Amino acid sequence: MTAPDAPAGDAEYAVVIPTLGRPSLGACLHALAEATGPHPVRVVLVDDRPDPAGVPLTADVPPSLRARTIVVPGRARGPAAARNLGWRAAGDAPWIVFLDDDVVPGPTWGDDLTLDLAAATERTAGITARIEVPLPAGRRPTDWERNTAGLAGARWITADMAYRRAALTAVGGFDERFRRAFREDADLALRLLDAGWTLSGGRRTTTHPVRPAGRWVSVRLQAGNADDVLMTRLHGRGWWRRAEAPRGRLPLHLAVTGAGVAALGCALLGRPRAAAACAVTWLAGTTEFALARILPGPGTRDEILTMTVTSALVPPAATWHWLRGRLAHRKARPLTASGNGRPATAARPAVRERLRS
Repeated sequence: MTAPDAPAGDAEYAVVIPTLGRPSLGACLHALAEATGPHPVRVVLVDDRPDPAGVPLTADVPPSLRARTIVVPGRARGPAAARNLGWRAAGDAPWIVFLDDDVVPGPTWGDDLTLDLAAATERTAGITARIEVPLPAGRRPTDWERNTAGLAGARWITADMAYRRAALTAVGGFDERFRRAFREDADLALRLLDAGWTLSGGRRTTTHPVRPAGRWVSVRLQAGNADDVLMTRLHGRGWWRRAEAPRGRLPLHLAVTGAGVAALGCALLGRPRAAAACAVTWLAGTTEFALARILPGPGTRDEILTMTVTSALVPPAATWHWLRGRLAHRKARPLTASGNGRPATAARPAVRERLRS
């Protein structure tokens, strides 16, 4: 299985890649083209840039994939909406493989995917890849690098996930209320499991490099707490265990933020002893959080400074987004036992741009 021809029958697959036009897209597409095994019958690039007037995505497509690649304009509404546009525009292939634009499929990816699909039963809805996150040698990883390394153990991660088209159709695809690249994959997996499908792990391997990130990335990531509220509304409080997702530190963040707010309130009310007690509680919680992030890290001056400052900002940011999520998703209804969510968004005709070789 080394010929780059399309697989036959039920093993046919299309690849859908939502993208913001990041430089990593070229490496992803070239690795896909160079991998041994059958090529996809179609590659759908969903151009989800808010302003797609920049460099055309066609510039990143290697010659061997151009004849089977189309570009679909996105709506800049997040990866869930972009993936829905992509799989609905991917033709009749029975399998849809979702890739992120910053991953690198392995050298035998096509062969291994063919074996994954051949092993699927009629009730198999999806098959995940093995995700590898390379970490630097010779030093301990930073907080951001450790965060990215957690993707290697994430369940049903859409960085590389093959889904049966019939299963996507049955549950309406991704829930477009998830506007960020967070929890939309777990939500889809739980709905499929509730509907009686099964999910399995595959043998193909994909690398997820640690992309560059700024000093404040840990603060920005707290927006995911709003998505966690939606998950709880839809799937109940036990969704963490069912999705095999880490619970996170939200309860501690709420407690630390509450102590800080209480300290300010008591000070304004002229109650210095209560204010001091609350301030000590806030300081102890913030110090514990900072040390939990600093001690496993490389211990550089820049990393220590970043962890110290952001450890004071993360708890209030997490609290803010949690409160925002409770307000935004207050009307979300729990899903039924059959796993049916809200009606799927009606598919709009996709404007396609076919590449020329």
